[in-house]
Amino acid sequence: MLVFYKAKLAFLSVPKTGTTAYEAALRDHADLVISEPTMLKHAPVYRYNRFVRPMFLKVCDTELEIMAVMREPISWLGSWWRYRQRHFMLGKANATHDISFDEFVLAYMKGKKPSFADVGSQFKFLEGQPNGTSVSHLFRYEDQPRIQRFLTERLGVSFELERENVSPSVPVSLSSDVEERFRRKFKEEFDLYDSISDD
Repeated sequence: MLVFYKAKLAFLSVPKTGTTAYEAALRDHADLVISEPTMLKHAPVYRYNRFVRPMFLKVCDTELEIMAVMREPISWLGSWWRYRQRHFMLGKANATHDISFDEFVLAYMKGKKPSFADVGSQFKFLEGQPNGTSVSHLFRYEDQPRIQRFLTERLGVSFELERENVSPSVPVSLSSDVEERFRRKFKEEFDLYDSISDD
């Protein structure tokens, strides 16, 4: 998570959406950088609302706007599947070396997910709170120029991104039957992604 106090902006770090690269590029311009522990680095809206928002609101009388990035849902799961195929994951419970992408997605759809497929939900991460706290600026991961343009204009800085935390390059292929079931069961994920404005 990055907080830019003067710009009144909090950049939430949705896992597997390239935010580690933005953290590396912009950390020197941020007033607050949370890179550890993981549960705070990747704090979803509800956790931001409970712990970070009150700090700025009560101490500084400042309400920050929230920005976040969302990845196309199948691509997002594909990134997790590939990420857990890194060499050092061999032999670990969360590894996906011997698991096909179909098997991974089917496991993700279970009520009680096995640990290797228990990767959360972008929809739940980004879900608005009853008190009105919600993401003000939501971007598609696939539209990097728009994200960079917004940050450059909002922060008044120029920056260059380097590739960080990259998953292994493995072909991602999902059968049509599994894809149809996934789209039906997790319709809210696709609806949220499709609702993101291009403006």
